[in-house]
Amino acid sequence: MKPKEHPFVFTPEVVLIPFLFVFSIWLVYWSEIRFGFRFNSYGVYPRTFTGLRGVLFSPFIHGNMKHLWSNTIPLFLLSMAVIYFYRSQRWTVFLVGLLGSGIITWIIGREANHIGASGFIYVLMSFIFFKGIITKYYRFVALSLIIMFIYGGMLWYLFPVEPHISWEGHLGGFITGFLLAVFLPVVYVKETFEWEKEEFVPEDDPFMRHFDENGNFIEILPDEVEEDTQVVSTPIKVNYIYVDRSKNTEEE
Repeated sequence: MKPKEHPFVFTPEVVLIPFLFVFSIWLVYWSEIRFGFRFNSYGVYPRTFTGLRGVLFSPFIHGNMKHLWSNTIPLFLLSMAVIYFYRSQRWTVFLVGLLGSGIITWIIGREANHIGASGFIYVLMSFIFFKGIITKYYRFVALSLIIMFIYGGMLWYLFPVEPHISWEGHLGGFITGFLLAVFLPVVYVKETFEWEKEEFVPEDDPFMRHFDENGNFIEILPDEVEEDTQVVSTPIKVNYIYVDRSKNTEEE
């Protein structure tokens, strides 16, 4: 993969887009409370034609405050990570992830209304983790390990551990994120250090010339140093001012 652009640039959209995501789900929940609406019927209802509308609507619908709050912080942080580290792929991940997780839930889900942004959150988590492992690029690998350290416990909810939690939505998001990580190409700029360049000669480097090809330290004596690499010392003048205090004492 030939690198073409550098994605690691902080711009306002890194915060703005995740904020809009979070604001929208809170706005929907506030509308339910303020006007007495219940949007649960707009969730994903598996294997029915009307249930397909939930593919688009369900991530914005939440059953209660606990459900809403538990999705808010992961949605904000993970979407920030995708935008910052995978800038060129962000909209593909968001759109395909949203549709893919919803469709898989529609296919494998139980006969109930599946709501909440957790399926989409599993898309982001899965994509970030597997993409870092696949690329083996140190920035992405570090991000993968951080995500797994923070949200590794979410893997338990890929299984039917609690009856009121849509593990089908979680599994659909996880599978979608994995497929995106495998098939979505990522373009990034790989820093090239001096010692990685073809024209680099270790013997000409002041530091590397102290090591052999096996990495063992070589002690270089002063008489072995070439004349053009020797440090030329410049004499330093120090001026001393002498004050004869004996005369001052006699005058007093």
